[in-house]
Amino acid sequence: MLRSFQLADFLTLGNAACGIGAVLLALNSIATASPLQLLYAAALAPAALVFDVLDGRVARWRQTSSALGRELDSLADVISFGVAPAALGFACGLRGGWDAVILVYFVCCGVSRLARYNVTAETLSEGSDKVAYFEGTPIPTSVLLTAVLAAATWQGRIGEQMLGGSWALGPWQLHPLTLLFALSGTLMISKTLRIPKF
Repeated sequence: MLRSFQLADFLTLGNAACGIGAVLLALNSIATASPLQLLYAAALAPAALVFDVLDGRVARWRQTSSALGRELDSLADVISFGVAPAALGFACGLRGGWDAVILVYFVCCGVSRLARYNVTAETLSEGSDKVAYFEGTPIPTSVLLTAVLAAATWQGRIGEQMLGGSWALGPWQLHPLTLLFALSGTLMISKTLRIPKF
């Protein structure tokens, strides 16, 4: 199978590798109580973004865009910009019951947004090889969430000292910081929000 891959596809795999690396580092930070592991995990988000930008540019430059490449790109994006930020948030201390619900919602929004993009990409491109605009925010915008978590980690505002504190709502806890994930997910699945693609 790898023989059929184009250069852009290998860059996409670099994106996926950064995402799973971030997840593993986030998990390891829970086991070792090491904030440094969290910072390493967060640092992989911009690296994944670089791979994500490069794979599209290389595919267009070499005129090797394919359905396989588009599916690979979406799967890699789910890991790097959906699952990894949620895992990082959990590792930082967003572990209340409501936090978990919101993190699951965020990932499901990311998956839904990418599925919609794959289905509507040809319509949105209007006959050209490039989509004119995004419906909803692109999933890589979750790099901003990762940046917020990295800043909180750097300042020691994670765990018991979580940035924004914690609220008791019914049977579960909610960290207000998790609401950024809810906002991000909601913007991703918006049908009316249109963002020009450059």
